[in-house]
Amino acid sequence: MKIDWAALGAVFGVSLAVVLGLVVLFSLGLRAWSARETAREGGGSAALPTSGAVACLLACVTVVLFGIYLIVAG
Repeated sequence: MKIDWAALGAVFGVSLAVVLGLVVLFSLGLRAWSARETAREGGGSAALPTSGAVACLLACVTVVLFGIYLIVAG
């Protein structure tokens, strides 16, 4: 049995980058949702934080669904 260490390292690196990116994207979505609530309580416009939160969270859902697709199709 021979292990291709370069391929294993590449898979690890890509997986780590995607997971970190997904965590940052989800955190930004939650932060924008919090800013939306703050703007609504202060009487300001909540359009920009709402659209930012929706965009970040939809991107997270898209990445997760793509990952599920890769697992099922593979």
